[in-house]
Amino acid sequence: MPRHSTPLLAALLVMYSVYQMISTLIAPLVGELGITTFQIGLVFTVTSVTITVTSLLWGVLFDFTGPRPILFAGLLLCVAGPAGFAAAVAFGLDETLTPDLAFAFVLVFRSVVLGAGIAALLVLALASVGRETSGETARTRGVGFVGAAQGLGIVLGPVVGGALAAGSLLVPLYVSPVIALVAALVVLVVVKPSAELPRLDPPVRTSPVLLLPAFGTGFFAYLALGLAQTVVVHLASDRLRMPSGALSGVLLAGGLGLVLTQGLLVPLLKWSPSRLMKIGGPLSLAGYALLAVAPSAALMSLAFLVAAIGAGLALTGFAATASLGTGSRHQGVVAGLVTTTSGLTFLAAPMLTTLLYDVDPVAPVVAAGAAALVATGLAFVPAAPVTQVAGPYPGAN
Repeated sequence: MPRHSTPLLAALLVMYSVYQMISTLIAPLVGELGITTFQIGLVFTVTSVTITVTSLLWGVLFDFTGPRPILFAGLLLCVAGPAGFAAAVAFGLDETLTPDLAFAFVLVFRSVVLGAGIAALLVLALASVGRETSGETARTRGVGFVGAAQGLGIVLGPVVGGALAAGSLLVPLYVSPVIALVAALVVLVVVKPSAELPRLDPPVRTSPVLLLPAFGTGFFAYLALGLAQTVVVHLASDRLRMPSGALSGVLLAGGLGLVLTQGLLVPLLKWSPSRLMKIGGPLSLAGYALLAVAPSAALMSLAFLVAAIGAGLALTGFAATASLGTGSRHQGVVAGLVTTTSGLTFLAAPMLTTLLYDVDPVAPVVAAGAAALVATGLAFVPAAPVTQVAGPYPGAN
């Protein structure tokens, strides 16, 4: 991983942690504002829609403007989002704002502003890896580090938020924008424009159609993971009557599985993206099969861990394949498409889980297994070859 990419990964880690810290506060805080359950669900839905829609826009802008404007915009939005959310809640609690107006501001700042900022940083990180690394091993390792930074933020955010909220829920509410601001200032100082000059590799000769199997693998692997993450909460509380501590352990097992796989296992194994997808798919399928019959908290945690490891392998392989099959001049677009793919599935997963759970509590897990099976099948379809045009090219010495 290029040294100057480290601040981008740090920014992604911190902002995802802030994002998750705020997410854990929404239900208890907005409950005090008199906001309905439907409105709480709308906050999360609009966030997913925002990330899905803006990701491709950020990718196109990256290819046209370079990384610096995207970095600045992403950091600005990631600071403004938590700050606006904190103000909306504070003014709602002291009744300066009516409940409806407070909810409107929560929706704007948490869902739209912060969601767009998170999408910008994720697309920026993926696109920067695509421009700054060459070769299959380095590109795959870089993509894995981006996923690990995102996953670690998802794990750390609730932990830090819970610790800060031990005395009062208002502490993490006010601390989160401060953390985001400090991180943004540090990154803007450390990341220099001269370190962000784009690579001009020989153009990759490929057809977008040849990337469709990899995107299909990514879509169904993300969908399976989203279904499992959503339903595991219901299964743990309804079927096994788990206490909140045990439930947190199950979710933590899945999060750590993703982080360790993408940040440690992928770099150590040095497998090709194709092999990562071919092995990750069946491994996640085995995890979902065990999750469907797990009779205890320990086995449920193990099942979710196995599924997460498989998903981490497959999703890293998918993103690396998409990046390697695209020239350096279009890494922003492909990064946007990768992020949009994940956004679409995590937008659909909660709705599918609700519908299937009413049919049978295990139905969403079965659906996750079916999605993992489809992802596995698509992984064996040859993806785009990484074929570079020989001869002189713009920027060659």
